[in-house]
Amino acid sequence: MKVLVIIVSYNFMPWIDRCLGSLRQSQTKADVMVIDNASADATVATVRERYPEVKLVVNNANLGFGRANNIGMKYALEHGYDGVLLLNEDAWVNPDVIGRLSVLAVQHPDYGILSPVHLTGSGKALEHGFATYARLQSLANLPDEEVVEAGFIDAAIWYLPMSSIRRVGMFAPLFYHYGEDKDYCNRMAHNGLKVGYVPTVFGCHDREFRKVTRSGRFRAEWVYMLSEYANVCYSLPKAFAMSVLATCKKVLQSFVRGRFRDACSFLGIAFRLLCKTSAVVKTRRENVKPPVFS
Repeated sequence: MKVLVIIVSYNFMPWIDRCLGSLRQSQTKADVMVIDNASADATVATVRERYPEVKLVVNNANLGFGRANNIGMKYALEHGYDGVLLLNEDAWVNPDVIGRLSVLAVQHPDYGILSPVHLTGSGKALEHGFATYARLQSLANLPDEEVVEAGFIDAAIWYLPMSSIRRVGMFAPLFYHYGEDKDYCNRMAHNGLKVGYVPTVFGCHDREFRKVTRSGRFRAEWVYMLSEYANVCYSLPKAFAMSVLATCKKVLQSFVRGRFRDACSFLGIAFRLLCKTSAVVKTRRENVKPPVFS
C-alpha cells in the first residue's frame, strides 16, 4: 500500500518532533510531504536538517488549509498513491494507525474518510471535539465495531483512499481556514460515501489548551453557516434557509434577549453570507460535477 502523509505547516516548531517523529515510528512506512504556508519560525530549516526524507513544499504565502492540502492531494494523484493521510501539524499518530486505516479503507469501500480515535495531547483522554462528533463519553465506552460511522470528524487525522478523492474532488477554495472539512464531509455524503473512525487505533490532537473566545465563537458560527450555504446535500433554497435565514433568526433572538452585541455580530455574518452568494453558487455547481484533475 503506497500512502502519502500530507502535513500543512505554519509555525510548526512546537509539535514538529512529535508529529514527524511519530511517522518515523510507523509500522507501515509512508512517504511524508510537509507543505509550509510561509512559516515565520524555523520550520523549513528544521525539516531540511532533521527530516531529510520529507518532501518539502515551501509556499511564499499562507494558502490556508484546503488549498495547501490540495497541493499534496494532486501530487498523490499524479504519482500513483493508494491513499493519503491528512495530518495536522499539532497532531501525531500511534505506530499502527497508517497500516490499519489503509487496510480497512480497502475492506470498507463505502467509507470515504477514516480516522483513528482522537486523544488530547497528553494521550489520556478523548479530544473534546472528537468526543462530541463521535458521541462518546470517555475512553471506557469505545464501541466494539471495526468501523463506526460518525457523519463528521474534523480533519486533524484523516485517511482518504484515492478512490474517494477521484470521486469527490479536492477541497473547495471557497474556504480559507476552517469549514473545509465540514464541506468535504457534506460532499462525501452527497456522493454516497460515509465518514467514520476506527475504535482500536489512536492519534493525539494537541489543542485542549486553546481557550474559546467570543471572536472564536463567532468565527465558528461564520464558517459553519458558510458550509451550510455550500452544502450540496441541500437544494439551493434549503441551503439559503439553513444559513442566511437561520442567521437572521439568531439576529432576532439575540435582539429580543437584549444581547445587542451578539445581534450585530450575527447580522454581520448574514451580510457576509449574502456577499458570498455568487462564490457559493459557483462552488455548489463545481462540487456536484464529476471532478476533473488537470
